[in-house]
Amino acid sequence: MAELQVVGGGKKLNNQNYNTWSTCIPSYIQGQDLWEIMNGTEIKQPKAEDNNRILCKWKIKAGKAMIVLKTTIEEGVLEHIRDASNPKEAWDILSALFSKNNETKLQLLKNKLLSVSQK
Repeated sequence: MAELQVVGGGKKLNNQNYNTWSTCIPSYIQGQDLWEIMNGTEIKQPKAEDNNRILCKWKIKAGKAMIVLKTTIEEGVLEHIRDASNPKEAWDILSALFSKNNETKLQLLKNKLLSVSQK
């Protein structure tokens, strides 16, 4: 897992570095053969196990992709993807949070400001 520390320019995703982080993570995920599960090509969990162990392989890939996301974001951001059911959902949540000026991002920044003010 030590190699994950260099993903995204060596910094975990926070309120200021989404563009850098979101540029680096796909390359890392592709290098680990996990991009299909992150970009939506393989987001659906297979219904049942078969002779080729498709369900088991899917769960392993999904787990690997989720651990990459969870270990490369700051704790305050982790809260937003805690209940994501698959890597694609987590990726979409992070994208919605940081790539646009929207109500969710405004709330995140407001929470950060309040936490700084309280310290």
